Amino acid sequence: MKKTLIVAGIASLLSTAAMAETIGASIARFDDNFLTVMRNGMVAYADSLDGVELQVEDATDDVAKQLDQINNFIASGVDAIIVNAVDTSATEAMSAAAAAAGVPLVYVNRQPINVDSLPDNQAFVASNEIESGTLAAFEACKLLRAAGKAGGAGGYLMMGQLSNQAAVQRTKDVDDVLGMDMCNFISIIDRQTANWSRDEAQDLMTNWLSSGEPFDVVFANNDEMAIGAIQAMKAAGISMEDVVVVGVDATQDALVAMQAGDLDATVFQDAFGQGEGSVDAALALARGEDVDQKVYIPFQLVTPANLDQFLNRN
Repeated sequence: MKKTLIVAGIASLLSTAAMAETIGASIARFDDNFLTVMRNGMVAYADSLDGVELQVEDATDDVAKQLDQINNFIASGVDAIIVNAVDTSATEAMSAAAAAAGVPLVYVNRQPINVDSLPDNQAFVASNEIESGTLAAFEACKLLRAAGKAGGAGGYLMMGQLSNQAAVQRTKDVDDVLGMDMCNFISIIDRQTANWSRDEAQDLMTNWLSSGEPFDVVFANNDEMAIGAIQAMKAAGISMEDVVVVGVDATQDALVAMQAGDLDATVFQDAFGQGEGSVDAALALARGEDVDQKVYIPFQLVTPANLDQFLNRN
């Protein structure tokens, strides 16, 4: 794995333990359950470290605002920057700004488009999205086969924000699984984005239900959309025993839905761990230490059989 070694500058050599290390963090949006857990992980970990100050800003899903925040962090003299990107296809300008100023930058959770060409003082901390959608989709396939649907099944696919690499990859994961001989009995009736939103997913599912098309499974790129779909189906009087629903993230709300028998599978993405890992990487880069440019925290499949292991984990 590519490594990066940062040569400490004069300022670093003159620093002392008494001087605080400051990290600026720009989070795509604060009103997101998963990102809130990740942000809490950053804050709690930074608070536990002596001499570390963390400044966290809400980018409110605005690319221009996020770039402004990065430039403001640079101007204020932070030691490192953490970015949870609003738009993963718009990260090159952020990398360029930080690199030009010589400020280490760590992307967290959302994979930047330039992940394979990051400057030497930048890194990416997340989970490998190839695992997430694959684990969820394959579990749905197994459940449908066990339910006697191997002769043919139809389903809907709810996608996250299409500007987001995770949504693109998780959708591809579903398509790849459904292309396997074991799972090619499943066909996608329709796919649309619900932008990671529970409310948008509920509206989308309600629209799909109005068509009267029979279906057997709902694949959702995240748990919030899975929950929105479940709410729409329950409001329409559909028994959740008759439909397989899978999501990604293993949020606490999703685990409660699983306890209730509504959600069949999700995939644990360690939001808290990603938050801690991003702070560790940022501090290491700021101190001139050797850091992997890609730090992956494994996904784990969550089903009713192992649900107890994940309750209250984040």
